[in-house]
Amino acid sequence: PPVQDAELGKRAPRWIRDNEVTMCMKCKEPFNALTRRRHHCRACGHVVCWKCSDYKAHLEYDGNKLNKVCKDCYHVLIGCTDSEEKKRKGILEIESAEVSGNSVICSFLQYMEKSKPWQKAWCVIPKHEALVLYMYGAPQDVKALATIPLLGYTVDDTPKSADLPHSFKLTQSKSVHSFAADNEELKQKWLKVIHLAVKGETPECQNE
Repeated sequence: PPVQDAELGKRAPRWIRDNEVTMCMKCKEPFNALTRRRHHCRACGHVVCWKCSDYKAHLEYDGNKLNKVCKDCYHVLIGCTDSEEKKRKGILEIESAEVSGNSVICSFLQYMEKSKPWQKAWCVIPKHEALVLYMYGAPQDVKALATIPLLGYTVDDTPKSADLPHSFKLTQSKSVHSFAADNEELKQKWLKVIHLAVKGETPECQNE
């Protein structure tokens, strides 16, 4: 479980693995091979970029030695609150883990838009917004790459390519989104939810 503010620095956090994120968990800048090395906050275990890990605080679990921490933990540990930080998050900035833990359905799907190549995306339909599909680069990302309001889309579940037999398509006037699941069972689970959502009906939870 994530370290709560009160326990910050008192116990060692679970480190989020580098490959679970594609962007800094604090400022949301994408990591790339050259400029953004991944660092771990020693207090919360989040993966952050160098800019966001440029703080140091004494951590109790490490014999009160100075450790690299992220900006948020630094503020908590030195007891300063930054009300500006708390300003309302934008729609895309709902954290994936937060949404996935309270979702109608979530899983990896292959995704293709227009003529771009297929890419793997972590797709989530949250319970509190059961008519919107959120797409993330990875399950622990803190910002969605895109959201699709499903209402009014047409679902086409006949696969177009033999390579991706478990695919389906969402179309609405000029926008077309193609998805492919790893197997037929997963595809049917998604379709069950999406068929309701496009009509504006709240789907049942498929995550059990």
